[in-house]
Amino acid sequence: MIGDLTYLAAALTLPTPLLRRFGSRALGAATPADLDPDLARFDGWTADLRTEQLADRSIPLGIATARIAALAVGTPYEAHLLDAYLRGGDALATEPLTLSLTRFDCNSFVESCVAVARAARAGGQPTWRGFGREVERMRYRNGLRGDYTTRLHYFSEWLADGDNRSLIRDVGFALGGVEDKRPLRFMTEHRDSYVALADDRVFKAMKEMEHRLDGDARRVIPTARIAQVEDRIQNGDVIGFATSTPGLDVTHCAIAVRDSRGILRVVHPPTSGGNVQVSRVSLPEYVAQLRDATGIMVGRPI
Repeated sequence: MIGDLTYLAAALTLPTPLLRRFGSRALGAATPADLDPDLARFDGWTADLRTEQLADRSIPLGIATARIAALAVGTPYEAHLLDAYLRGGDALATEPLTLSLTRFDCNSFVESCVAVARAARAGGQPTWRGFGREVERMRYRNGLRGDYTTRLHYFSEWLADGDNRSLIRDVGFALGGVEDKRPLRFMTEHRDSYVALADDRVFKAMKEMEHRLDGDARRVIPTARIAQVEDRIQNGDVIGFATSTPGLDVTHCAIAVRDSRGILRVVHPPTSGGNVQVSRVSLPEYVAQLRDATGIMVGRPI
C-alpha cells in the first residue's frame, strides 16, 4: 500500500505553488499567471492535460478529472469556502461565483476537478473564464446563478440536476443502488448552523426547496455491496458518502481514482482538516470506516 501511494505521489505531483492569497478572482480579471497562484495552477493543469492527450474528446472525461484530482493532492482544505461571502454579505443578492484552485472544501474540489477537465477540452486556449462557466453550470440549479437559494446544497440534488442536463450521469441504479426515500430536512432543522438561514425569507425558500425534493429518488449503493461493484466504478467518478444522519443525504464527496495496481481509492480534502489527499485504504474500506455511513452515491462526468 505504501508503495502504491509513493508511486501515485511521484507520478502525479506538481511543484508546490505559491499560496500567497485565497484565490476567488473575479471572472475576466487580467492578473498575470505568474502573480496569481490560482491562474498559474489552471494554466499548468490544463497544459498537462493537453500534453498528455487527456483533453481529447475521445478520452473519457473521468480520466482527465482523475488526473486533475491527483494534481490537487496537497492543496489546503478550507471549510465553508462557498459561504465565506456571507460574512457581511446578503444571501438574497446574486451570489458571487467563488473560484479557487489553491483552497478547497469537498464540494468545490469535485466541481473544480471536473470543470478544469472540461475547460481543457474547449477550442483554443483554455481560459479562467471558461473554467468559471463550467463551475457555474454545475453549482447552480439549471445552471442559473442567482441568490444563495439557487445553489445546489444537497449532493443528491446536485447529482440529479447534473444528470438532467447531461453534465454527470447518476450510475447508482446501474450499480444496484437502493432507493433512499427519507426526506431532506437537515439544513432547515439545523438553522443555526447556516448563516444565510438567519434571514426568514431565505429560510422559507430553503424549506420549500427541501419539500420539492421529497419525490426525487436517490440511489445509494449499500456499504456491503461496494466491493462487489467497485470494478465498475471508473477513474474520475464522483463519490458521495451517504449517511444515516436524519434529514441528510451525504456527508462528504470525493473523486475516485485507481492506483498503479488497480486498487480503487478516493482523492478528497478531508473534513477533519489538512490537505487534499489520496485515501490510504480502498474505497470499500474507507466507507466502512466512516461513522454513520450507509453507502455511496456515484456520478460519472460526461
